[in-house]
Amino acid sequence: MRKILTLVIIATLTLGYSSLNAQNYKFGHINSQELLNAMPDKDSAEAKIKKYAESLQEQIEQLQVEFNKKYQDYLQKRNTFTDAIREMKEKELSDMQQRAQEYQQVAEQDYQRFQAETMKPVIDKADAAIKKVAKENGFTYIFDTSSGVLLYFSDKSIDITPLVKKELGIKE
Repeated sequence: MRKILTLVIIATLTLGYSSLNAQNYKFGHINSQELLNAMPDKDSAEAKIKKYAESLQEQIEQLQVEFNKKYQDYLQKRNTFTDAIREMKEKELSDMQQRAQEYQQVAEQDYQRFQAETMKPVIDKADAAIKKVAKENGFTYIFDTSSGVLLYFSDKSIDITPLVKKELGIKE
């Protein structure tokens, strides 16, 4: 009986202590997409990304124009070609089209890599500011409301977006 009473007291004290600790947590939230959109660094990064995409698109269009020109030339002269020449020209066109498709796939991968590399400093800067604000203000957790995964947050959760914007020097 004494052991049971001791266990009940320990359990009660543990639960009481746990509930006291739970009350010490400080929760915050931020819309990281809104923050990134407000950052001037994002605009310059997006301008670089757009310029890079346009240069890739220009190269793809040049390949397409070259292919179309050779294809039109082939169509106009195909009846004058011998079977061997016609087969060689068709192989050349097929190879050219395949190279253009491969180039387009590589260009898409390069674009994604360039986009990630260009946006990384902006994202890192925002992340550092969020962490600094959270630490300075004693937050235990910061949730991102822009991800669409957060199903609920209480009005006790504090929106730190204005604090982070201030840390980054962004005027409201």
